[in-house]
Amino acid sequence: MQEAQHVFISNGLNQQTADYLTVLEMGFGTGLNALLTYFSAEKRQQYIHYIGIEAFPPSAEEIAAMDYSSFSNDPTANDIYNAMHDAPWEQPSGLSEHFVLEKQQCVIEDARLQPGSVDLVYYDAFGPRVQPELWTLEIFQRLYEWMAPGGVLVTYCAKGQVKRDLKTAGFLVEALPGPPGKREMTRATKP
Repeated sequence: MQEAQHVFISNGLNQQTADYLTVLEMGFGTGLNALLTYFSAEKRQQYIHYIGIEAFPPSAEEIAAMDYSSFSNDPTANDIYNAMHDAPWEQPSGLSEHFVLEKQQCVIEDARLQPGSVDLVYYDAFGPRVQPELWTLEIFQRLYEWMAPGGVLVTYCAKGQVKRDLKTAGFLVEALPGPPGKREMTRATKP
């Protein structure tokens, strides 16, 4: 929770001032980042089209065991968290007037996004040691194509090869202080 808040919200979403944002999350997983983004969007009254890519969604039992909504002070957190997981795959679902969730169950190579349409990427795939196929130059080039000028990618990963590949793909890369327990994180911007 603390890492997600630091990397994706504080150093990603909170740096974006536009009234309308398209956020792409690679690794939708348990929905934690979507839940944090939902409450931030509601607080700021910022319209978010949230696209989550997940090839292997967790089971209902795994989702329930996470119980992320219990960490929120908002009494609607459990209902919103359940609505995110009950939302159908492959179609947008309005969860509020400020938040539309679109989940795509696929590998990133099969994701359907328009070039120049994404403002912010939460790159939350398992690390390069565990899933090296998701940390390649080709993947970063695909993300670069999907992103709008000025678009930002944030990730907890600070490996040198990842930063070099992001630069080769065309991003301006910066190392930022990491969340507790990690020295650095990475933010990459499309010029």
